[in-house]
Amino acid sequence: MTSVSYRFLVGIGLAASASLASSQSVRNDPLAPLPPGAVRPAPAVQPPPRIAPASLRDRLAALGRSFNGIAGISVVSLNESWQADYNAARLFPQQSCSKLWVAITAMDAVDKGRISLDDRVTLNRSDLTLFHQPIRDKIMGGGHTTTLGSLLFTAITESDNTANDKLMRSIGGPEAVRTMIEAKGLGSIRFYDGERALQSKIAGLIWSQSYSFGDAFYKARAALPASVRRSSFERYISDPYDGAAPHAVALSLARLQKGELLSRASTTRLLSIMGSTKTGGLRVRAALKPGWEWNHKTGTGQNFQGRVGGINDIGILTAPDGTKYAMAIMTIPNKSDGEAQELMRNVARTVIAEHEARRGS
Repeated sequence: MTSVSYRFLVGIGLAASASLASSQSVRNDPLAPLPPGAVRPAPAVQPPPRIAPASLRDRLAALGRSFNGIAGISVVSLNESWQADYNAARLFPQQSCSKLWVAITAMDAVDKGRISLDDRVTLNRSDLTLFHQPIRDKIMGGGHTTTLGSLLFTAITESDNTANDKLMRSIGGPEAVRTMIEAKGLGSIRFYDGERALQSKIAGLIWSQSYSFGDAFYKARAALPASVRRSSFERYISDPYDGAAPHAVALSLARLQKGELLSRASTTRLLSIMGSTKTGGLRVRAALKPGWEWNHKTGTGQNFQGRVGGINDIGILTAPDGTKYAMAIMTIPNKSDGEAQELMRNVARTVIAEHEARRGS
């Protein structure tokens, strides 16, 4: 091939590339100027979003308005592609619901070959956290060696704070979880620096590892002036460091169920673990009819003068016919956790009744 011919072919290739780049620019930016002779492509026709049944939207709104406190509710139908929301854009304290994002980050690392759930880790007294940590007794016996998979299972099903924090640190720390949330586009979901940092800040304290032993945390918290505790608590519930919008949480759960966040094997494993959750027996699970399933994660915050900083239940509700609903029910009750749990049961009953009515059950 002569050099002239070669230059001619290269020129054609460059021109074609420029034309392609120009057309791509036009497609990506509807306001971009058109090159000579170019025709702006017609915009893709997007199907209109489906609207949730009015009866369901009205009932959820009524439940939310009547709640003694602040409630956020979001329900997504995976089969019919609608979402019904009440106050679902507000950021609510997640508390232990945030353990779900640690689990997804871990399973994502498995999918990418960075870790194996069979990897072994050893926990000692420096790993202890506070509040609910059933694994503590094993650690106090002189250290405890287990697998990342066991930590994940315990963190989700028993809401063990120490298991969750050790898993989080083993997969890259809080920054790895925040990176996953951003990379997967999960929306308005925050993640703080683990249980020890979060709970001490909510109380108005700075974490000390000595708080992990006995009642040291409770004594340190009780020693604070009531004004300090009140200020810290109110600051947290008004702009929670671990805040999440129910709308974003429900959509993320729907994407998890559809296999958009993890591999098929990891999706199946995580949802199965969520189906074994032991906490929250008086929340959504207490309202299930025979044949219905609830794969979920709960969260419960600190109590200050009778007010709880977050009581939540989030998960996938499955009907006997296989229809699935992603649900996020997040609350800041004014008085007791009993009212929040009743709200969760009523939301579940409403979704179940709507499902049965629409299918003639």
